[in-house]
Amino acid sequence: MSNALKTLLVTFCACIAVDLHAQQTRRDSSRVDTSGVRTLPGVTVSGSTFKEVIPSQKLSGEKLKSLNSFSVADAIRYFAGVQLKDYGGIGGLKTVDMRSMGTNHMGVFYDGIQLGNAQNGQIDLGKFSMDNIESISVYNGQKSDLIQSAKDYGSSGTLYLRSRKPVFDSLKNTNFKAVFKTGSFDLINPSILLERKLTRNINASLSSEYINSSGKYPFRYKRVFSGSGKTAWDTTAIRQNGDIAAERVETGLYGTLNGGGTWTTKAYFYNSEKGIPGAIVNNVWKRAQRQWDRNFFLQGSFMKNIINSYDIQVNAKYANDYLRYQNPDTTLLYIDNKFYQQEWYASVANKYSLTKRININLATDLQYNTLKSNMDGFVFPKRLTTLVALAAAGDFGKLKMQASLLGTFIRERITTGNTSIGDSAISAPAKNEWTPAVFLSFKPFAKSDLNFRAFYKNIFRMPTLNDLYYTDLGNINLQPEFTHQYDIGVAYTKSFPKSIVNEWHIQSDLYYNQVTNKIVAVPKGSGMYRWMMMNFGYVEILGLDIISDLAFALPANIALNFRATYTYQKAQDFTIRKSTDLQKLTWGGQIPYIPWHSGSIISSIRYGNWRLNYSFIYVGERYHNSANIPENYEQPWYTSDLSASRIFSYKKYNFKIAGELNNVMNQDFEVVLNYPMPKRNFKIILSVEL
Repeated sequence: MSNALKTLLVTFCACIAVDLHAQQTRRDSSRVDTSGVRTLPGVTVSGSTFKEVIPSQKLSGEKLKSLNSFSVADAIRYFAGVQLKDYGGIGGLKTVDMRSMGTNHMGVFYDGIQLGNAQNGQIDLGKFSMDNIESISVYNGQKSDLIQSAKDYGSSGTLYLRSRKPVFDSLKNTNFKAVFKTGSFDLINPSILLERKLTRNINASLSSEYINSSGKYPFRYKRVFSGSGKTAWDTTAIRQNGDIAAERVETGLYGTLNGGGTWTTKAYFYNSEKGIPGAIVNNVWKRAQRQWDRNFFLQGSFMKNIINSYDIQVNAKYANDYLRYQNPDTTLLYIDNKFYQQEWYASVANKYSLTKRININLATDLQYNTLKSNMDGFVFPKRLTTLVALAAAGDFGKLKMQASLLGTFIRERITTGNTSIGDSAISAPAKNEWTPAVFLSFKPFAKSDLNFRAFYKNIFRMPTLNDLYYTDLGNINLQPEFTHQYDIGVAYTKSFPKSIVNEWHIQSDLYYNQVTNKIVAVPKGSGMYRWMMMNFGYVEILGLDIISDLAFALPANIALNFRATYTYQKAQDFTIRKSTDLQKLTWGGQIPYIPWHSGSIISSIRYGNWRLNYSFIYVGERYHNSANIPENYEQPWYTSDLSASRIFSYKKYNFKIAGELNNVMNQDFEVVLNYPMPKRNFKIILSVEL
């Protein structure tokens, strides 16, 4: 542990000790005679004066509705410091990477409980529709809420998806919404939402959606020789094998307790079959690979204030995932692999208020994962993960502090088969890790909403089950991949009561990250056809995020909102390689697909029942390999999206008609090399609410 971190922890403990002594002194000096005091029926209020140490980036309400976003992945593009890998089309894989630390370092939570994928660690955000999402929040480091599961402390960054919860006014006990979307790529996308007030304390919801699309779209494929600048080929074609047929069903119960407290249960089911268009290489324009996904989970959460100073939160989840991948092309290699994952998870978090200013939380999580497959030689791994987190938060007026220590203990075993490093069935060694984090926030002026913040966090991600045990590829000797995060930032908010500018908010963060023990695939032996996973990567990231929000109140009841983000990242690969020539090419190079400059703009104007939205995304130049040479150069790309909508009412019904035009400038671009994205496309949306 660094000297700076030790100093912060000592300072935090000293502040706690001083405050505890002051609280006790006040209690002793303020005792009064209560013999004449009448006891009235009490009302328990659960809460805390502690506020966020590290503010989140959040899109909700009108800001979220103003985006031309088909899935959660589309909306993620508008957050600063976040990179999205998109392999094209409605059904294409979409994963998120925060501050260049890697997809597996991003924790994704759905209604407060983490989505898991022990097989490869990646969550496909394209599976989650925007129709039932109420808010999306991104946190660097971890969420500031003190009462949370140990899992919440266990990622370099976290993405929180909050689904819609039933809300009723005094005259209604039923909400109904039906939406129909159609447009480019032969899209057919109906969805329904039904919410019902069952009792005074219990509400229920049911959300269902169907997606069908051919996934066909025209694209231009152009390549230029890096040396001469001459065109190698320039072709226009139709993207093939990008079709998808998917169903999603969610149902939930939401309850409140008479004595104070809440509970929720949710069941989620997703089923899809889709084509995998594949990369366009060697003049091959159509692939035949198919993928089937079936995901189910049942989860519940319970929170209650037991006494004024003690709160408890209990989470539980069961998940069952099925994946089938088929490559029927016998000229390459016929593959028909099936994978079955199961996960059992339980968490108990206990928050205790030592004083009005100091809270502590002790959380314990238990998770058990299994993975089965029909692959020859598969080893059927099982993983038991125990997490224990101890956290404390203090609000000392101008200064707010939060510190946490997470213990992670992992045990694994396999039952049959072989690994790539030998024929015996040997599981990976046990892992025991302790990782700290410290967060600070300072508000120097009482009458000015100006805040300075800083944090340090050390965390890791475990090798996935594929990394460790995938047949002829895995390596059971892999170690965890660690990140060290350093951040300083400032946030300022200003209101203008007598101006057309309602409010202005700006925040900026300067950060430095280190990724050590990075897990990468390297050739095994002298050939390039056999690979294995190794720990030898090292990456340094220096970045700057800037976010600004403006809200205007114009004459004639016109409301205008404007949001802009900018990110600069210098993410350098300092991996030591065996080949001297390769070392010279890659040392200090920008890591793959990370641009130096990127940004976004979201704007919306509302007049009466009319709404017009415009959004813009820019991704600067980058390379698809750490060797930053002309052959690996990727050009900048940008897109502009427009949408317009109108709301009107008839009797008890509210109708909405909307039109979206995406990639207005008809740009040809690729997020990932050889995966062309759609050009100009449109959607028409009709909805009715009761």
